[in-house]
Amino acid sequence: MAVTLERSSWPDSATDQGELSSRAAAEAYVGGVCFKLGPPALIGAELEWLTAGPAGARPSLELMAAALGPHAPTSIAPASAAAPLPGGSMVTLEPGGQIELSSAPFADTEALTRNLRADAARLRDLLAAHDIGIIPAAADTDRPAERLLRLPRYAAMERRFAGVGPFGSLMMCNTAATQVSVDAGADPDEVRARWTALYALGPALIAAFACSPVLHGAPQGEWVSQRMRTWLRLDPSRTRPPVADWGDPITAYAHWALDVPLLCVRCTERDADWSPPPGATFADWLAGALDDEVGRRPGTADLDYHLTTLFPPVRASGHLEVRYLDTQPGDTWTTPIHVVDALLSTPAVVEEATAIAAPTAGEWLGAARTGLQDPELRRAAVDLLELAEQHARSDTAAQELALAARRCRSGRSPRTVAQPAHNGS
Repeated sequence: MAVTLERSSWPDSATDQGELSSRAAAEAYVGGVCFKLGPPALIGAELEWLTAGPAGARPSLELMAAALGPHAPTSIAPASAAAPLPGGSMVTLEPGGQIELSSAPFADTEALTRNLRADAARLRDLLAAHDIGIIPAAADTDRPAERLLRLPRYAAMERRFAGVGPFGSLMMCNTAATQVSVDAGADPDEVRARWTALYALGPALIAAFACSPVLHGAPQGEWVSQRMRTWLRLDPSRTRPPVADWGDPITAYAHWALDVPLLCVRCTERDADWSPPPGATFADWLAGALDDEVGRRPGTADLDYHLTTLFPPVRASGHLEVRYLDTQPGDTWTTPIHVVDALLSTPAVVEEATAIAAPTAGEWLGAARTGLQDPELRRAAVDLLELAEQHARSDTAAQELALAARRCRSGRSPRTVAQPAHNGS
């Protein structure tokens, strides 16, 4: 279920991909691939961690590849089998050496967390054998941003974000998130309800799980989630869609996606620059405005790739990816998984959760800056966690959610109650 960019294989030329005859055809394609309709049944997650080698330095890509062996992503070992870990999770690497586990989709959170925990332990052991440690933190507090992956995608991304000061490099290299993926819904009405809920919940859940008050290299300022601060300071056209105006997310997401400026135009030539003409959108490319610069029109594989360069708080990738939560300390990454699962468990709970979150639905900046210090955000966070506890799918999940609700009621960060990690989790 979880999308892993580095695993994707892309055609080598326009002849290897489907054609897009018009903007209408492109928008229909996006609606079909980004929102797979069916009764909600599956849940997945992505866990990201910072990594450190001897003396706390970033481990080299060569050392990471050696440690991961057959599980190494092709971004650092082109000939690798990129085999999943025993629990089904794929390993990928972020630009600054952060490591990520992308789970397989599961029918329940018990199976998801059990397999993710086992894979996290296996990953920890593989890395530890080469003196590489996992740091369960959402922001790097000690090291300057340094991009290790030299892929043209990330070079183009770095150039694109250079205009926002240090925030682009910090986001790429010095932050980590916990992401949860859920099915979109059985029909357009359910998609709209679940999509609306996940966006409405965002600020309150950011406040509930914020735990990155320090980020090395960030400009001065007190923020409870420096990781989210970096996202809020990036390209708004790419990271902040106008969802408040979307009555039909399937149609609106497709229309929005085509008007987001291109981040990359893939080239087959070795060492080619993937940077697009400044300000050009996918719609411009499709309409022929880039014929001289690019030399070809885009196809479906180009559009698939463009969709991976969109970074909204909730991204449509066939399923819905919740991308706004900090990496959690210790073993507490299971709690946000249980929250999302419980609050989307039935249409009635989705409706109730949306109503609880409605007063704080647009408070993204305040959530990242002050979090639970804001009384309204704290109230919404506590009420949502208590609702989630009532609809938890297991006693273990209910206990975790009750603990999180008590923590939020007292205004405390997850860092104050982190549990000991289970072997690398």
